[in-house]
Amino acid sequence: MSAFKTTYAIFLSCLILISCMTIGKPIEHDAALKSALPSGCGKRSERTSGKLDFRIYDSFGNEETLCALIESIRNSDVAFLGEIHTDRVAHRLEALLLEMTFDENLTLSLEMFETDVQFVLDEYLAGLINEEHFIKSSRVWENYNPDYRALVEFSKNNNVNIIAANAPSRYVNMVSRLGKDSLLALSEETKRFLPPLPYPEASLDYEERFKEIMSFHNFTSQSSKSSQDVPSEEVEAEQSEVFQDYLTKFLEAQSLWDTSMAWSIASHLRANPGRRVMNINGSFHSDYSLGIPEHLDKYLPGLKTTTISIVPSQQFPEFNKSMKSLADFIIITSVQNQ
Repeated sequence: MSAFKTTYAIFLSCLILISCMTIGKPIEHDAALKSALPSGCGKRSERTSGKLDFRIYDSFGNEETLCALIESIRNSDVAFLGEIHTDRVAHRLEALLLEMTFDENLTLSLEMFETDVQFVLDEYLAGLINEEHFIKSSRVWENYNPDYRALVEFSKNNNVNIIAANAPSRYVNMVSRLGKDSLLALSEETKRFLPPLPYPEASLDYEERFKEIMSFHNFTSQSSKSSQDVPSEEVEAEQSEVFQDYLTKFLEAQSLWDTSMAWSIASHLRANPGRRVMNINGSFHSDYSLGIPEHLDKYLPGLKTTTISIVPSQQFPEFNKSMKSLADFIIITSVQNQ
């Protein structure tokens, strides 16, 4: 039983790490961000002095401009902005990109809100309920005020629709404990908050990447123990079996996140032809065009998409070869300004 509890704790920590649902730091618009915009790039373009704390590259590591990124987002049906949820520079940049790509056809889609609070979000955007009740009823993340409030307020002031894209966390937790088939026992009323069941499995490439990360954290945890704690072969076998069981269920839970966001976007675009979507999500959900993008292609094939991965790096502003092909655009941010 102790091995079971230990392994459960390890995987719970890993799932939280992958989802990156952590507290961030305040966002603030600064002149340096907008100074990267060439004249004529957008309606809010301006030139001021300031030191940029991000650098934009294409998938091969060639330096790109903010203007090129903005144009790519504008010309896409769906743009995926993958972030690390504690990256303050990313949050400021996302707010700027929302403003610079805004038009009457733009819809914002957020991982940070769950499908069962869509009506609460709609009521707030329409000015029917106040912010206090919105925050209480929509289960905002702990870092909502400093990191995501600017996105919602801009949308509210400019009539931008927002999709509450993510699966309710109680059902993600349910899958992580009981497996994906457990969702079939839910009522039909409840299932409307989820993608059609059974939802698709993760692709082999996504599964391989997921297992690599999880195995690394399991190895790191085991390596941190002293030699006096080396388990017997029987305990090792038990831990391995538990590891594989949780690996399967946690991958299913991860896939529920991905398919839910993909289904939310696809449903919105079907109901609103001609619109385009900017989706903000944890980078693991869209890096290498895996996760949400590949499920979206199954739900609604033929869309033009742009993937963006925002990566805080100690080596800023250098492009590391390991980042190659991570996304259509890779934005490296300075960890010194976090």
